[in-house]
Amino acid sequence: MIVDLPDTTTSKVSKKLVTLREDGGVVSLGRVLTLVIVSQLGEEEEAIEAANDASREHPMRVLVLSRIPADNEGGAKPARIDAEIRVGGDAGASEVIILRAYGDAASNEDSLINGLLLPDAPVVAWWPIEAPADVARTAIGRIAQRRITDASEHEDPHAALVEIAKTYRPGDTDFAWTRLTLWRAQLAAVLDQPPYEPVTGVTVAGASDSASTVLLAAWLRMQLQVPVTQELTPRGSGDTGIHGVTLTRASGPIVLERPVDNVAKLTQPNQPIHELALPRRSLRDCLAEELRRLDPDPLYGEVITKGLVQLENEALAPEGTN
Repeated sequence: MIVDLPDTTTSKVSKKLVTLREDGGVVSLGRVLTLVIVSQLGEEEEAIEAANDASREHPMRVLVLSRIPADNEGGAKPARIDAEIRVGGDAGASEVIILRAYGDAASNEDSLINGLLLPDAPVVAWWPIEAPADVARTAIGRIAQRRITDASEHEDPHAALVEIAKTYRPGDTDFAWTRLTLWRAQLAAVLDQPPYEPVTGVTVAGASDSASTVLLAAWLRMQLQVPVTQELTPRGSGDTGIHGVTLTRASGPIVLERPVDNVAKLTQPNQPIHELALPRRSLRDCLAEELRRLDPDPLYGEVITKGLVQLENEALAPEGTN
């Protein structure tokens, strides 16, 4: 069921929610968390669909703040809030409240959201499109235990990662890191097998606009403490994401590459080529994984603040000084 509340207030939305729960038996107090999605008007539906899918694994309420700022193109807009409430089959296993804020009403994020939060329920904030420079210090970020961004949605994903590293606070995370889970698991599994030789060098190949490629290189640099070379394909060539990783050892190289979207090939010395399932992760998969933990991710924090800095410093160092 979808209920529209044009030109309304958060107080009226809250009262309507109470009525819907009493009349229809909708239960929200048993939800384990509240997911706040901060987006721009017209760009929220993909994120809502991913949240609905993830809610079947993580029962939650979803609050969507979709904004049109006062200084947006087309001249100043009068302050107004249009709301939409989705329950039942239109909200997956969740309760979805969409607030479309226009003009000056879009600038008061905390006042729009606070009146709709449940007491004692953890809050996770997600910016599915381009996020502010320092999400932890935003009005929404200050009330959230976890703050999720996606550097790949920025015009310059690499610059976005550098900015994230400068402003990182415990509780921050990024989907560029979440997309690495399967790659990290496969590489760790390979190194857990004999002959247990040390890795002397690493090459990471990927698209030049792939934030995940950069983070994978930073993670390998930090974990293995060896030089890491990045082979980046120019933007616009048609190739996206991570292409492959080569680990150099005395007995020969280990190559994990993904020539097609869902299947990777693992090549090792004196072994047949193995084909492995390594699919590109959907928004739903990334969101569901991040919602499995509400405490900070210390490994991501180290990679973004230390591993990335090491990688950047080595890239800037004169040739032969690394």
